[in-house]
Order: sequence, then C-alpha cells, then structure tokens
Amino acid sequence: MTPLVQLAARSAWHRRGTLALVMLSIALAAFLLLTLERLRQDLRSGFAQAVSGTDLVVGARTGPVQLMLYAVFRIGGATNNVSTASLQDVERHRAVAWVVPLSLGDSHRGFPVMGTTPAYFERFRYGDRQPLVLVQGRPHAGTLDGLYEAVIGAEVAERLDYGLGQRITLTHGLPSAGAGALAAEHADKPFTVVGVLARTGTPVDRTVHVSLQAIQAIHLDWAGGAPMPGLAIPAEQARKFDLEPKQVTAALVGLKSRAAVFAVQRWIAEYDKEPLLAVLPGVALDELWQAVGLTEQALLAMSGIVALVSLAGLVSVVLAGLNERRRELAVLRAVGAAPRHVLVLLALEGALVTLLGALAGLAASLVAVAAAAPWVQSRFGIALQPGMPSAGQWALFGLVLGAGMLASLVPATRAYRLSLADGLSPRT
Repeated sequence: MTPLVQLAARSAWHRRGTLALVMLSIALAAFLLLTLERLRQDLRSGFAQAVSGTDLVVGARTGPVQLMLYAVFRIGGATNNVSTASLQDVERHRAVAWVVPLSLGDSHRGFPVMGTTPAYFERFRYGDRQPLVLVQGRPHAGTLDGLYEAVIGAEVAERLDYGLGQRITLTHGLPSAGAGALAAEHADKPFTVVGVLARTGTPVDRTVHVSLQAIQAIHLDWAGGAPMPGLAIPAEQARKFDLEPKQVTAALVGLKSRAAVFAVQRWIAEYDKEPLLAVLPGVALDELWQAVGLTEQALLAMSGIVALVSLAGLVSVVLAGLNERRRELAVLRAVGAAPRHVLVLLALEGALVTLLGALAGLAASLVAVAAAAPWVQSRFGIALQPGMPSAGQWALFGLVLGAGMLASLVPATRAYRLSLADGLSPRT
C-alpha cells in the first residue's frame, strides 16, 4: 500500500495546478461547515447560559421572546414598563422568595446600562447556576450615599480600558450620530466605577450596572427624552428628591419551590391591576432558539451545497483527466499492476486531495474563530470558544472526508474498467 500512496502523491503533485483549485474549493466548504458549527454551538451555549437560577422573568404583557430579548440579552426595548407597586404585590405572593427589578434604556459608549438593586449581584446566576464574581471592587451600594456608583462587566472594562475609580457619564437611550449625541448625555451627573465583574460569557459582560435610584436621579430634569429647558438639578441636590422608582422595565423572580412555577405564572397572567407577563426562561430560550435555528439550518444547507459542488468538481476534474491518463494507466497494467491497484490509486488521489482540503479548511476555521472571537464578543455579545475542534466539528470533518473518498470512487471505478487493449490502442 505504501508504494501506491507514494505514487498517488506524486501523480497528484504532477497535476498540482488543477487539483489545487479543487482542494481550495473543498477547503472553503470545510471552512464554512466547521465555522458555522462552532458558531451554532457557542450561540446555543450562550443562550442557555445567559440566565439560570431565575424561575420567572416578569414584564409588561408582550411576546415571551421579546421580553427575554430586552430583559436578559439587552436587545431592543420594552413596549411598556411595569409599576413597582405591581412587583411588590408579586413579591408578597406566598410562593415568591425574591424579586430583583431591572431598569433599562440608557447606555454608555454603546454598552447598555441597567439599573438594579444590590440583590442582583447575589441572586443572579448564569451557566450551571454560577454566581457573579467581582474581580475588582464591590457592588454598588444602592443607597443615597453611593448614588453615583457603577459596576461594569468584563467586556466593558476590557474594551474601554476601565478600572476602579474611572469616572463615566451615561447617555440617554442609545447613542446617536451627529450633533445630538453630546446633548443626550447626562454629563452633569458622572458615575464612579466601584466594581468590575469577572467574565461570564453572557450579556452581563457588556452591561454597566447602576442603582435604580441613580436612574431616577439622572432623569429628574428630563422629560420626553430631552432635558427640560431652564431646569438643571445638580448631582448633589438630586439626593434630596424622592428617588424610589415608580416603574421599571422588568424583574427577575425566584420562587421558594419550583413546583409552584406554573401557579405563580398563572396568577401573574391574571393579575388585574395591570397587564403582566411571566415567562419561564428555559421555555422562552427554546422558543428563541427555534426562531434563530431557521437561519442556522439555512446556512448549514448552503454550506452543504458548497461542499457538494466542491466534491462534484473533484469528480469532474479527475474524470476529465482520465482520458489523458489512459496510456499511463495502461503502462501500470502492463508492468504488473492489477485492476484493483488502479482503482486504489485513483481513490487515494481523490482522498489525498480531499484530506488536504479538509485540513486546510479546519485550520482556517480555527484561526478565524480565534481572531474573530473578541470582535464577535464586543459586537454581538456572543462568546466564541477558540481551541480544539468540538465533537460536532470533528463529525463534520469526518463527513467531508468520507464524502470525498466516496466521490473519488466514481473515477476510480471508471479507471478500473479500462482494459489494457483500450489503453494501448490508438484512438481516432
């Protein structure tokens, strides 16, 4: 077998110009398949790890997916807010253990700002019920004395090169382009970073956390999304006002017993003081993934088509060159090569080209994922995991390699059937 492998390698090298193009197309197909598989796995893992240990997410009545998008992933906005009085009623329910309110809508240099209570840092869980960990500093106090304190996620700290003591200003809503961007800042009420969270691979990394009272304070002299003309309340005087929020965006709810989750969900749905929605995070995440999964399947299908076209190109190139190689194969038969040796030779050439193409695609995928991981994390909040290929990627790699070997049997079988007389006879 070793001489045949060497002969196949030398034969492929002799036709390296043509086969290099085929190998490039196979590498592209493998790159697309393996990269999309890594993205799919990391995206699903990120969805599943975004929140755990929370039994219900409560917000204004809207779609479950929309509620999860803005309350957990900080994407989009709420159609309506929830009154804190209603959340207090929810918290007084005999089956409810704790409620953590969330207030969203502001930002800092493109990163979302979330107002919440210090209990958030104790109650919030991600992944396999992992708690939040501060690598520097402490949580914000949630009191008037610590009114302008902020805790930043790992991505915020890394991208903006922030540390403890950093002074930051928040922006009203999302930052806009043009001259209006500076006017939308709450520049008169700066915050001080008092804590930096460890990386979680979730939207927490991209969030600036402040207190609910701070959100109220920076909006005291604002109305309708703009500063009120002639009214400017200094940062220190803001502490003299009632800063307890009347409304928040959503809330995380924990129960004393998981067995009561459907009863509490039904009670919230039937709450008569205002329309509320309570969703189970796991169910909503599955629904969200199903919506994203359609795009995922379409991309995988397109990559599969590219792979099939590449393998069809391999078959076409080898078949097209087969007529020119009839005398070469006939000479091999004449010096003692059996028909099976010719079949193995052609199959090995196709397998070699496929293997090299697949390996090139695998290497390109690993490099691309490692290079793009920081950008994808900062731009989309998706934590890609560079490193060795996953089981799914190895399965796709084996599938491409196996399909290439099967495809190479087509010209190999054709060569097997060539007779010695046909190869040595002149053709007219």
